[in-house]
Amino acid sequence: MKINFIRTVCFLLLFNSCKEKDKGPAQVVPTVNVVEAGQLTVPVYAEYVGQTFGQSDVEIHSRVEGWVQSVLFKEGSTVSKGQLLYVVQDNELKDRERVAQARLSEANILLVKAKSDLDRVKPLAEMNALSKRDLDAAQAAYDAQREAVHAAQAVLSNSRTQLSYARITAPITGTIGVSKVQVGDYVKNIGETPLNTISAVGSMRVRFSVTENDYLMHRQKAGGEDLRNANVDLILNDGSVFPEKAKIDFANREIDPATGSLLLQAVVENKSRLLRPGQYVKVRVKTDEIPNAVLVPQQAINQMQNMHMAFVVNDSSKINPRPVKTGMRVGSNWVITEGLKPGEKVALVGNAIIKPGMVIKPVVTAYSYDSSSAN
Repeated sequence: MKINFIRTVCFLLLFNSCKEKDKGPAQVVPTVNVVEAGQLTVPVYAEYVGQTFGQSDVEIHSRVEGWVQSVLFKEGSTVSKGQLLYVVQDNELKDRERVAQARLSEANILLVKAKSDLDRVKPLAEMNALSKRDLDAAQAAYDAQREAVHAAQAVLSNSRTQLSYARITAPITGTIGVSKVQVGDYVKNIGETPLNTISAVGSMRVRFSVTENDYLMHRQKAGGEDLRNANVDLILNDGSVFPEKAKIDFANREIDPATGSLLLQAVVENKSRLLRPGQYVKVRVKTDEIPNAVLVPQQAINQMQNMHMAFVVNDSSKINPRPVKTGMRVGSNWVITEGLKPGEKVALVGNAIIKPGMVIKPVVTAYSYDSSSAN
């Protein structure tokens, strides 16, 4: 009797175990984040590499030869117009000035003599004591000597000008750079690199080149308006956007035949003095806009070879892949040109294993398609 009871219990346990195996494992409903496709008028930008220049960038050159005797400024400081920067050896130039001064004095003495001779000859010629020929000769000698004085004055003025070139002053007010010469260096006035450069860093110039195709496209879309009407953003090397807007104020007269590009220049006030000459920046120009564009986050699109797929979630929480056509990338989003409508829910699948037709537990994630994400 006891043995039969044990057999019965074992049979029941084995039977229940077989029934549980027949049921199989319980189906797990995965939780998936979903977002709604947005709709927004999206500005379209073109970006170009530009370089900054000062409002004025003036190179300092020596106009005389000689040894540098003094450097009278601090590198990187602000200098004023007319401020003395360099003194070049001027001994020879001073000698030339003294020679010119002496020749002018000599010419003036001879002019006094010629005038005295003329004054003496005139009354004698009027009394016919001397011939008219003698009077003409005295007058000619006086006129020639007067011109000699003028020539000597010009030589002296030129020598003084040459002497002034030995004292090199700032032509504008601005920030001076690193000096290319030091005390004791020999400088020349022809074919030499500049001694320094002064930049006026008030308003800054940003020069960049656009392709001929971009130029033509902009003119056609703008209805023939000039590029000078376009405002631009400047993106700094760290990725931040410079807070002040720049405005295009210059376009070169020709397309460069060597590169097929057009040189443009934008001007920005640079009130913060953050920009310095020689910086490289990205110049972002608004070229167009897409009205009522359908947007989804980039992570909602899966690329399979040449096809882009979105996992669309219907009202029954079933998920199915759908091929879509993508346009441009705008910030962290894709513009969808075909395959999705605004408000449709798309899954952010990530690494989850999703099968077509699977029922999921959607978790709607708030996502803002604002203007900042569209830039």
